[in-house]
Amino acid sequence: MVARFTSRAAWQAVASATIPRSLAQTRGFASTLQREEKRTAIITGASRGIGKSIALRLARDGYDLCINDVEANKQGIDDVVSQVKSAGVNAIGAVGDVSDLSQVEAVIQKSVKKLGPLNTMIANAGIAQVKPLLDLTTEDFERMFRINVFGVQNCYSAAARQIISQGNATAEAPCKMIAAASIVAFKPFALLSHYSASKWAVRGLTQAYAMEMAEHHITVNSYAPGIVGTAMWDLIDEELGKKRGNDLGQVIKKGETIKKYTDELIALGRVSVPEDVAKLVSFLASHDSDYVTGQCQVVDGGIIFT
Repeated sequence: MVARFTSRAAWQAVASATIPRSLAQTRGFASTLQREEKRTAIITGASRGIGKSIALRLARDGYDLCINDVEANKQGIDDVVSQVKSAGVNAIGAVGDVSDLSQVEAVIQKSVKKLGPLNTMIANAGIAQVKPLLDLTTEDFERMFRINVFGVQNCYSAAARQIISQGNATAEAPCKMIAAASIVAFKPFALLSHYSASKWAVRGLTQAYAMEMAEHHITVNSYAPGIVGTAMWDLIDEELGKKRGNDLGQVIKKGETIKKYTDELIALGRVSVPEDVAKLVSFLASHDSDYVTGQCQVVDGGIIFT
C-alpha cells in the first residue's frame, strides 16, 4: 500500500523518523571529505525548510557553513548554526537580503573572513505567491523577480568573482554554484504564474553561467523540487484550496489540495520532505558531480519527466 501524507505534521514526522541519529553520530559516514580538504559553502534562505535541511546535510558531509537569511529570521539562523556546529564543523550566521547585491557581497566577505576561501554557493532563498494572473500588480511581479531572479543573479555573480579572485578552482576540483529552481521551471502551475516565470529565469541563468564559468572551473547547476512539506507549500495549499472552494461552491479543508495533487500527479505517491532535496544538493555540491554542469535536476517523486 502506498502511504499518503496530507499534513505538514505528517511530513515532518516522516522526516524525523528517517533521521534517528544526531548529526554528531552520523558525521563519521561523511568525514572523508573533511579529512581530505576543507570546503566551505554559503547557503541562502537557510533558517528553515529546504535551506535548513541542505545545511544539516552539508554539515554531515563535512562542510564549514555560512547560514544566511533575512533579519526577520535571525533566530532561525542562530538555531541552524548551533545544529551545524553539533556536527563538529564550523558555522557562522550572516544576515543579508539576496535582492541587494551589496548585502550578498557582504555575506560572502564575512564567510571568507571567518571560514576561509569559498568553494560552494547555494542560492536557495526564494518566495512564492498564489494569485491569478489578471490580479497581479506591478509590485507583485517586481518583488517576485527581485528575490527569486535578482537574488540568484547576485549570488552567482558575487560568488563567481570571489572564487575567480581566490584561484582555488581547478579542473580536478571545480568549485560549485547551485540555485533553487522548481518543477514549475518546466511546466507552470496555474495561480503561480510569476513564481513559475521566475523559476524559468533561474533555469536559464544557470545554463548561461555554466557556459561562461566553465573556463574558470566552476560548475553551475540548479535543483527543481516538486511538492515539498514546507511552510511555502502550506501557503500554496491554503490559497489554492480557497480558489478551488470558490469555484466549486464548497469549503476545501487545509491539506486537501495537496492530497489531490499527490494522488493525481506524484508517481511515488507521497509529498517529499526537505531531506529529499538536500540529498540531491549534497550530490551537486560534491566531487561526484564534477562533470555535471548547466543542468536543472528534478527531485519531485515523478511529476515532471525529462
